[in-house]
Amino acid sequence: MDFRVLGALEIQTGADRVTVPGARHRRVLACLLLSPNSVVPLPKLIEATWDGEPPATATKQIQNCVSVLRERLGDAKQQLIVTDGSGYRIAVDHRQVDWLRFADAVAAARQSAEAGALAEGVEKVRSALRLWRGPVLDGLDAAALAGRAARLEEQRLDAVELCIDWQLKLGQHREVVDELGAIVEEHPLRERPYAQLMLALDRSGRQADALAVFQRLRTQLAEELGVDPGAEVRRLHEQILRGETEQPAVAEPVRAERPSSQLDRAAEELAAAIVRQWTAETEIRSLHRPEPVPLTWTSTERPVAAAAPAVLGRPGDPDRLTFSGDLTDVVAKFRQVPARQLVVLGEPGAGKSVLAILLTLGLLADPPPGEPVPVLLPLSSWNPREEHLHGWLARRLAEEYPGLANTGAYGKGAALRLVLEGRIIPVLDGLDELAPGLHTAAIDALDQAVSGGRPLVVTCRSTEYEAAVEQSGTFLSRAAVVEIEPVETEDAIDFLTARQRFGETRWDPVVRQLRRQPESPLAQALRTPLMVDLARTAYAHPSTDPGELCDPTRFPDRAAIEGHLLDEYLPVVYTSRPAPPARLDRPTRPRDYPAEQAQRWLSFFARQLERDQSRDLAWWQLDRAVPRLVLGLCLGLPPALLFALTGWIAAGPVIGAIYGLSFAVAGCVTHTVGSRPGPLRVEARFRGTAGRFLRRFAVGVLIGVCLGLAWSLSAGVIALLAVVFGLAIGVHVWLDTPLEASRVSSPASVLRNDRAATLSFTLSFIVSLGLFYGMAFAFTKETRFLGVFNDHYDLALAFAGGLASALLGRFLVRSPGSLAYGLAGVLIGGQVFSRASSTAQAVAAGVVFGLAVGLSVWIARAWGAYTFSRLWLASRKRIPLDLMGFLDDAHRRGVLRQVGEVYQFRHARLQERLAADPA
Repeated sequence: MDFRVLGALEIQTGADRVTVPGARHRRVLACLLLSPNSVVPLPKLIEATWDGEPPATATKQIQNCVSVLRERLGDAKQQLIVTDGSGYRIAVDHRQVDWLRFADAVAAARQSAEAGALAEGVEKVRSALRLWRGPVLDGLDAAALAGRAARLEEQRLDAVELCIDWQLKLGQHREVVDELGAIVEEHPLRERPYAQLMLALDRSGRQADALAVFQRLRTQLAEELGVDPGAEVRRLHEQILRGETEQPAVAEPVRAERPSSQLDRAAEELAAAIVRQWTAETEIRSLHRPEPVPLTWTSTERPVAAAAPAVLGRPGDPDRLTFSGDLTDVVAKFRQVPARQLVVLGEPGAGKSVLAILLTLGLLADPPPGEPVPVLLPLSSWNPREEHLHGWLARRLAEEYPGLANTGAYGKGAALRLVLEGRIIPVLDGLDELAPGLHTAAIDALDQAVSGGRPLVVTCRSTEYEAAVEQSGTFLSRAAVVEIEPVETEDAIDFLTARQRFGETRWDPVVRQLRRQPESPLAQALRTPLMVDLARTAYAHPSTDPGELCDPTRFPDRAAIEGHLLDEYLPVVYTSRPAPPARLDRPTRPRDYPAEQAQRWLSFFARQLERDQSRDLAWWQLDRAVPRLVLGLCLGLPPALLFALTGWIAAGPVIGAIYGLSFAVAGCVTHTVGSRPGPLRVEARFRGTAGRFLRRFAVGVLIGVCLGLAWSLSAGVIALLAVVFGLAIGVHVWLDTPLEASRVSSPASVLRNDRAATLSFTLSFIVSLGLFYGMAFAFTKETRFLGVFNDHYDLALAFAGGLASALLGRFLVRSPGSLAYGLAGVLIGGQVFSRASSTAQAVAAGVVFGLAVGLSVWIARAWGAYTFSRLWLASRKRIPLDLMGFLDDAHRRGVLRQVGEVYQFRHARLQERLAADPA
């Protein structure tokens, strides 16, 4: 049986045509065919059947229509139109519905083109386009189905434009001119066909006609929208004027083109990385299991938005913008805004983050030529008073996608150039997560950064955004501001009951109360997607009774219900379940965590994040949870003990005490007051590093020579030290930025990379400085330069030691480290004592000194401080010992979400609830 919607609705069985008796029957069937193999609830069928107010008997009439359709289609066993819960589902495969065959054919054409067979791709698209017999559902006139029909028409136009792109690459310029002329007549504001027509005319030797097409487009856009053509069309116009449009070779098929520049390649690989990153996150969050909670949005009524003429660029429009939609059309509506600037408001749990994720993926699913790459980033780490938006965006891009720092592949400063050249669409989630005092500054900085018409998406809680705008009067002057509406009762019911088994009645009391008492505390609580999702999660097990939510004694108000659902969430997701078969790369069985223990640990993290006014749970910031004095002692004393042992071995307990106390004070002060550098996002790379290795090797040689001369070593020993220091410093170039921009940082990968870098640095310092100290102790000529205190202290040696230690301290913790370790180096470097009496004494002193320096380097890096902090907090039962394993498990359970290199609580409300938990 063949169902056809690409034109008038038709049903074909072999050579015969099945007639559908009436308009209502055709609308019901059309609604089912536009969502094949998916349940269409009765309310949606009713809406599609009656454009206005449905009759009281609408449900019964829909049931009658379905019965008639089953009879006409020979579906006596109800295997074609299936009753499924509170709706119906038409069970068909892709070969039975023409619009599904069309989509499959276009996808196959894309694969052929990507393999280099452009001519084959053209033929497949042309064959697919022959399935269209006219407008979708021609003559049906169902307003509720118009949106879906428009999206299918958009797919047809995209396929035509894609096919013409390939024909232009094949040199078929004259063949497409007439077709493109008809398209621009039918769609006068669609820029891509104009660009194709200009190119086809120019390559056909009709340059004047091509330029006239551009003038026509510019006039049309100016009169209708008050905007200029896009950058791609303007660039093509300039190329035509200069006669620089390329003539492709026609003799052989053109294989898929490589990016025309390094920045093009960076943008392309960045887009691929973002798709993988957020597709994986939607799977973990079960957003398509079977569908996310329905979200609808409309232009906000709050006084926070610009007037419609400013947003749409049409002076004659009414002042108030009327803009609305849902998750299915948010991408199309976003592209309709001339400046492509959108602010999404909503109450806590309204689904702002979900909308941001799906908008990002939707924009990447089928981008028009030249559209920037959407990049979803949480705003919580931005300080608009200290960092320009563009600088912050570039820094965050380089952190999330470290391959962008690969200058060989993408050129210098690729992340910053992507931002400055308008190659990304910032999708910034959580303006309200900035410190309250920064809200107004952030809105002003955002408006200033995008005032030239750059695209932008921002999400924020409604109350916080309104308060910030009212306080300063600043708002985004060209952005459409929409607000997510409460979840409709029927949508909540559909979501709650979507996964219940046939005959299951557990949700019936909830359904009845939602329908009969739309203002009850339960109905009020279930107006946000967060609470609807938590309700289904909390009562997913068949042994639970969701009907208890209807008890007014136990749950007298909305807050009581919301608190209960938040409290029930963790016990449910930490219920012990059989583990799936072990992965080959992870043979150990996943660990089960008791719910009470998991909640205690998660509450600790939530309180820490609330204290820091942050959403980002970063492993390298774990030391913030340790009291500063404790942290200073934990990180400063262990190396000091080794330094003390070094002095004892070299010259007895007095020198040992001087060594130990000097470095104990330096280490404790440095780690109490200073802030260590963040983690390194690197990987081992050897190719293309020879030049930088030689430069660093030369620096190391210079350091070795200077130290050798200061301690009066022989030429042979100095040469050996020079080679050792050169190698120790040179090997660091082998830890370089990742090769590809398609690499997405994750907490585990950042930890792994920083651990490799830390071990490399530690080992190089142990070898170089340990060897230096041992040799200086064994082979010094004991030359005295500026002796004081009866030659027990030498000022020249003190200066040399202080300089070397200051450089070490700067490497460890910047400015406080330079001063603290520099003073310690002055104290110990000037100590004068006899050289080693034996080889064993020199070796022992050199080994211990090297270990002391190496330990100082290790604990000053992010991984080293994390290790000490984790051990201290785990000993106090604040966190698990295997912290990364626990966080990864919480991510897989859906408690946390992964945003690049950090974790965040999946729901801000959950973080706030756990932070209030005294456990």
